Amino acid sequence: MKRELVFLRTFAAATVVAMVYIASTAFNKSENTRFTEIDVERINIVEKDGTVKMIVTNVDRFPNGTDSINERETNTDRKKRSGMLFFNEDGIECGGFIYDGTKTENGHSAGLSLTYDQYDGDQVMQLLTQDVRKDDKRFVSSTLAFNDRPAKESQARTAEIINELQELRKKDPKAADIKQKEYEEQDLIGGVTRVMLGKSKSQNSGLFLFDDKGMPRAMFYVDKENNAKLDFFDDKGQTIASFPQKVN
Repeated sequence: MKRELVFLRTFAAATVVAMVYIASTAFNKSENTRFTEIDVERINIVEKDGTVKMIVTNVDRFPNGTDSINERETNTDRKKRSGMLFFNEDGIECGGFIYDGTKTENGHSAGLSLTYDQYDGDQVMQLLTQDVRKDDKRFVSSTLAFNDRPAKESQARTAEIINELQELRKKDPKAADIKQKEYEEQDLIGGVTRVMLGKSKSQNSGLFLFDDKGMPRAMFYVDKENNAKLDFFDDKGQTIASFPQKVN
């Protein structure tokens, strides 16, 4: 009996040592794990402290609604799309790449958006493509836009303000307009496009410049009849000069 007990104790101890050795060597391999192919619904790229820096996701696992990333609420009403989201060192969302495309009853609808956000704000740069077809008509627009955002903007405060204005608008639209104007004057919400390069909704292709109120001030473009034009506008959007000049 003593010999059997000694044997069992020795065997148990040796087994434990072997398991510890195998586990430690398995997790300390210097080589990276290699995959030929992998299927996954979502990947979270994180720092050592757990901060999420990037998300690659399918449509279903795209964060919105009550989801929380880095202990911060996500955009509640944002449509789910496949793509990527980027986060800075403070865990704040700072841009993303999304895309979609599907057939509709009379055609199709597709789009792509690559954005970079102002710190703790909304997008200051956007690469955007829209492709919509209905029956025999097809609209395609691709633009690169640079935007001004409010200096005091923050993502959390903007969400609060938007919810407040939406509730107020249901009861009193005029009061909501006044309140919105107040927030804009406080530099808390707003934002306008200042530079756009690409094809506009009017199917003009060129460079379009806007003032700090979002009004068009200068355009150098080729219209849908292939005419090259240079137009200048006043602060009310009225044409003040054009080249070449129209011939009566």
